[in-house]
Amino acid sequence: MGDRYEGFEAFVSMRGAALMRTASLLTGDRGLAEDALQEALTKVAMKWPKVRAGGDPEPYVRTVLYTVVVDRWRWRSRRPPEQLGDVPDRPSSTDPTSDADRRLTVRDALAKLTDRQRQVLVLRFYEDLTEVQTAAVMGCSVSTVKSQTQHALGRLRVLAPGLVDAFGGHTGEEVRA
Repeated sequence: MGDRYEGFEAFVSMRGAALMRTASLLTGDRGLAEDALQEALTKVAMKWPKVRAGGDPEPYVRTVLYTVVVDRWRWRSRRPPEQLGDVPDRPSSTDPTSDADRRLTVRDALAKLTDRQRQVLVLRFYEDLTEVQTAAVMGCSVSTVKSQTQHALGRLRVLAPGLVDAFGGHTGEEVRA
């Protein structure tokens, strides 16, 4: 009989950094992101044989991570908002200064959005999920994803006009279509 956690450590080793970046962007705080990711991975580990048997575990892990973040968001909805911490580094392009400026601009702009708006942008444009996939992860309708995306991009245009390009150049008009 094989190890029930076979492949789990390799999965976390290979995808842990990407999951951490997503958690950081979803929560807006590195410490909260670490806690949420740890909780999500603990939940996944408890069901690892079933998760592994289902094929690619990443979509399931991301759904669990999102659910953990939303549960914590609901729990702390009565607490004052927290400041966005550092977002883990991604591989840089040819101009590290430009990348650093963009990361800071993205971090500051995302911090000014509501939790739900920040989450829909992260899932749609950072995680590159479709509207249908985003709706499934968030547990809402596709029209809610579209409207939240439209409102979030509208706020970004006001808060950081040059940033809309970072989110695929979407202006909100395409979102309504």
